[in-house]
Amino acid sequence: MKILITGSQGFIGKNLVAELNNIKEKKSTCAHISSELSILEFNRNTDVSLLDEYCKEANFIFHLAGVNRPREEKEFMEGNYGFTKDLLSLLKKHQNACPIMISSSIQATLDNPYGKSKKAGEDLLLKYSQETGAELFIYRFPNVFGKWCRPNYNSAVATFCHNITHDLPIQVNNPNVDMTLVYIDDVVKELLNCLNISENKTENYYKVSSERKIKLGSIVELIESFKESRKTLQVPKFSDPFTKKLYSTYLSYLPEDQFSYPLKMNIDERGSFTEFIKSSDRGQVSVNISKPGITKGNHWHHTKNEKFLVVSGKGAIRFRRVDEPSKVIEYFVSGNKLEVLDIPVGYTHNIENLGESDMVTVMWVNEIFDPKRPDTYFEVV
Repeated sequence: MKILITGSQGFIGKNLVAELNNIKEKKSTCAHISSELSILEFNRNTDVSLLDEYCKEANFIFHLAGVNRPREEKEFMEGNYGFTKDLLSLLKKHQNACPIMISSSIQATLDNPYGKSKKAGEDLLLKYSQETGAELFIYRFPNVFGKWCRPNYNSAVATFCHNITHDLPIQVNNPNVDMTLVYIDDVVKELLNCLNISENKTENYYKVSSERKIKLGSIVELIESFKESRKTLQVPKFSDPFTKKLYSTYLSYLPEDQFSYPLKMNIDERGSFTEFIKSSDRGQVSVNISKPGITKGNHWHHTKNEKFLVVSGKGAIRFRRVDEPSKVIEYFVSGNKLEVLDIPVGYTHNIENLGESDMVTVMWVNEIFDPKRPDTYFEVV
């Protein structure tokens, strides 16, 4: 299969090309797409003469090229209608009635220059489909967001993510405006489904099912909370798919010299204890470093529970039920054999470094530490 992608260097185009390359290299699988495919990329940097050859060879066309922020108003029609007309003329020349997907916009129903130009491109394709029998997929996309989207151009999400990560001001004229958004990975997945041409298509207009409507102010609040999370250590609530996708998008706009951030290490003569990640409903993760010969702990909990994982060094973790003063349970642990130890409630416990080097332990607890309700009681094992 030879797939022609116009606008291959645009936001959607880059992501689609990347996933098709993954399929070619078998880093990603799609049951209905063979890895034996050719990607014919056409963009502003491509020799125009190649379009004629591509239109002759193509088995499927993703028509993603378009104009949405021109210098002059007339460029809307030239880019969104004129180029589509040129594309179809070349297909007719070669009598190539391969399926075509076109990237349109929800603004195609509006009375503005951009919307009119997108609607004109749609109508041209509908007429072409009726004349040639070519299968047609018209997608009227809402606001698409995700990695590689150009900020300060035509995406509020991209602009907010870029400006907030770079400590630049943002402008929100009306936080109560409803935004309809769709994530780039969902768009790409939907477009790849178009290649399953064995299915009988009965419609021309399509949409991505995972659209999300949310107020502009709520988007800003979420993005600002992502930035603050480096200080609070609280990760977002990923049970909400939109928050998960928006956070991934936010990270893609981090300045390249700010991928890392420091943690507060609580250091004393015994070693250190450092909080790493906190979650309102999943507890927190910390890293404990113990010096040789050092024992830490000797406490128990009513409800709070923990998991310990020694990743470097060796030691012993000891338990005793608080109502059984003489029965001590001992587990030997080592970074050479990774195993998790559950710390049951009602057992006082400690951890001792038995090695000659620092022992590093990853510790998870099911709730964020609350100094007003620590649920931690000292008692020697």
